[in-house]
Amino acid sequence: MGCKNVMVYVETAESKPVNVGLEMLTAAKEVAEKVTAVVIGAADAAATAIAYGADDAITVDAAEYNTEAYAAIVVELVKKYAPEMLFVGATPNGKDLGARVAAKLKAGCVTDVIGMKEADGKIVLTAPLYGGTIYSDVTVEGTVVAIIRGGAFKKAEEPDTAKEGTITAETVEIADLRAKIVNSVQEISESVNLEEAEIIVAGGRGVGSAENYELVKELASLLGGVVGATRPVIEEGWVSRAHQVGQSGKIVAPKLYIACGISGAAQHISGITGSDYIVAINKDEDAPIFEISNIGIVGNCVDALKIMIEEVKKMQA
Repeated sequence: MGCKNVMVYVETAESKPVNVGLEMLTAAKEVAEKVTAVVIGAADAAATAIAYGADDAITVDAAEYNTEAYAAIVVELVKKYAPEMLFVGATPNGKDLGARVAAKLKAGCVTDVIGMKEADGKIVLTAPLYGGTIYSDVTVEGTVVAIIRGGAFKKAEEPDTAKEGTITAETVEIADLRAKIVNSVQEISESVNLEEAEIIVAGGRGVGSAENYELVKELASLLGGVVGATRPVIEEGWVSRAHQVGQSGKIVAPKLYIACGISGAAQHISGITGSDYIVAINKDEDAPIFEISNIGIVGNCVDALKIMIEEVKKMQA
């Protein structure tokens, strides 16, 4: 094994582990002799973490997410348990947390990790650079914080509910916080969960108009999926920014990704490479999106969408 102990911060939402938290457990098992999950504010999720691969779990009682408070907790746990590596998911909160923890520990930090392997007894992390146009291998030594992209690894297909592990409840004293959350308001647009979606139907500039974009929404609804979009679509106001997929939006890894009228800019492709199956529709047969798609349809995406919607309705009738 490349290291003896990896600590994995398993982020939760509504008291349940987010996918990337469980995916990181799979990655950790491949390179470490022991995997310890850390769950903050949702103790019930610790058993789930063990079922998905953690050897042990540590829980800490805390209020809703606050970067300063959660970073202080994780730093204290790292100091006490001395893992060689700390894995944090590359969610909006995770990116914030991981960087702050690394700074406080004066540890190395590798962001947006999409791969890892053992070489000569050391761990090599792979991360994209320059908007995903190239990949860089980083050999790590000492304590390192790895911020791992969702979808880069696959969580266990089925949890092992019979798996046993020690769950330790820790108490971490936190000094006066400089910032406190008094109240939080969630907008309706924020409820879009692209990162957890199994099916995404996304539209790009090639869809043509807001009216045509309704076909993207209709197909997504019929398939039980979520609507995605590229930056031009967001800027046109056809859908809210919460639906943006790509390097400057959400990094996604669904089982099925249908790209409609999307040419395939590097920033967008970088955000969907974790998808299991990609279907691309574009009138330009030389569009870069076809280089990574499993199925490519050359033609007018509006016509293709209408046909797909009709066929899905027939199947569901």
